[in-house]
This record gives sequence, structure tokens and C-alpha cells, in this order.
Amino acid sequence: MGRRGKSGKAKGGGAFKYPRLYGKHAVEAALGNPDRIPRKLWVTSDIAQKFHLPEGLPVEIGQAADLARLVPADAPHQGLVLEVEPLDDLHIEDVVGLDGPILVLDQVTDPHNVGAILRSAAAFGAAAVVTQDRHAPPESGALAKAASGALEVVPWVRVTNLSRALEELAKAGYWRIGLTGDADKALADALADMPIVLVLGAEGPGMRQNVGAHCDVLAKLPISNRVESLNVSNAAAVALYAVTSR
Repeated sequence: MGRRGKSGKAKGGGAFKYPRLYGKHAVEAALGNPDRIPRKLWVTSDIAQKFHLPEGLPVEIGQAADLARLVPADAPHQGLVLEVEPLDDLHIEDVVGLDGPILVLDQVTDPHNVGAILRSAAAFGAAAVVTQDRHAPPESGALAKAASGALEVVPWVRVTNLSRALEELAKAGYWRIGLTGDADKALADALADMPIVLVLGAEGPGMRQNVGAHCDVLAKLPISNRVESLNVSNAAAVALYAVTSR
């Protein structure tokens, strides 16, 4: 399944700006992904001595301060920065039928949250993560660092309309569970003997009404009343565990 970017532009990152990934896990995973096209690697001299430098890839050796200027302030680059082409656009039909539940994120815009969710998706065998184009972060170093390599292995589908995507998943035989703290039913009681879609909304506003209306059932995680809610990335991890450990 090809996933390389067709335009050479970072989605949401401005014209002709390529994502720059940083950190050991993110860079190694990108270099090991046959569907990822790397453009240039920057590495510090001490890391270069113990890191396998890919053949044919432009490599520039510099000081840690030189690499720091290539990434956001205080980003933990760990002596490695890799400029890459974005991954290919994927569509719902590309992930239907893959093993594992599908995660749908409604307006989750924080790159650290999306990266952490991708990491949990990889850990618990999710088939894919689905977001809306306009209300999700682009591929970036911060997201890839939080994903700790999972950006390269978990299919990430961007759609124009989440409600339409949920309709497509229903037609493909998926049972759609929207997670909200206002639900009467616990997640364990909402599961069905069908492929599962878990829908999570952004912290604060939660799922939009129209997105929730395209779920088969609304459910909640049974958490203590000592906290009002979980961070969306933590909620995704707990929900994935509940689904995959049935």
C-alpha cells in the first residue's frame, strides 16, 4: 500500500515545506519504512559514529546547536533530523477489512495527542486512525516524536467529511461506538460481534452532534468520579485495550 505524498508538500505545513522528523525512534522508523521517501539527514558527529547512515541519502554532519536550528525551539532532536516527503493519501477503502479496530478522531488537533494515539494504535493492533483534513495536525516532527515510530506503521486516513466516512464504514459492516462521558452505557456493554470503530472527540467540546448521530451506540469509559474525564490519548489507549482484550 503506497503512502508517499504526491505533492511534495507537508499537509497543513505551508507551500513546499517538507516535514522534518527528529529523535531516534521517529528517524529510524522513517528510514525503515519502504513507503517513506527521505530527502536529507542531519546528524551530529558523535551520533554519526554509531548510526547506520543510509547510502545515497544526502547527509550533513553538524553540531547539536546546528540541528536545533532546523526544528522547533527545545525540540529533543537527539542528534538526528530527517527531512522527508509526506506519506501518500489513504482512503477508507484502503483500510476496510484490515485486522483491528479503527479509531476516528473528531477535531483532535494537538499533534502530541494524535502522535500518542498513533502509538497506542500500534501497541494495541488498531487497523487505522481516521481524521478530518481540516481539523487535524499535519505530519510534523512533534507528532512523529510523540508517535515514537508509529506514524510509519499505522495507516492514517484523512477525509473531508467524518460523517460520510462513518457511513462508509457502516456499509462495510463496522459497528460504530462513540465515546462520551454523557452516555448511559459502558463501553464493555456497547461492544458487538462485528468489526469495531471507536469515535473520540476533542477534549472540551467532545464529539460534534452530527458525528455522534452517525454512531450506532454511545458509550463511556467507567472511570472514577475523582476525575471528570481522561485526556483523549489516554481514553483512546484504554478503549483500544478494552476492545482488543475481549
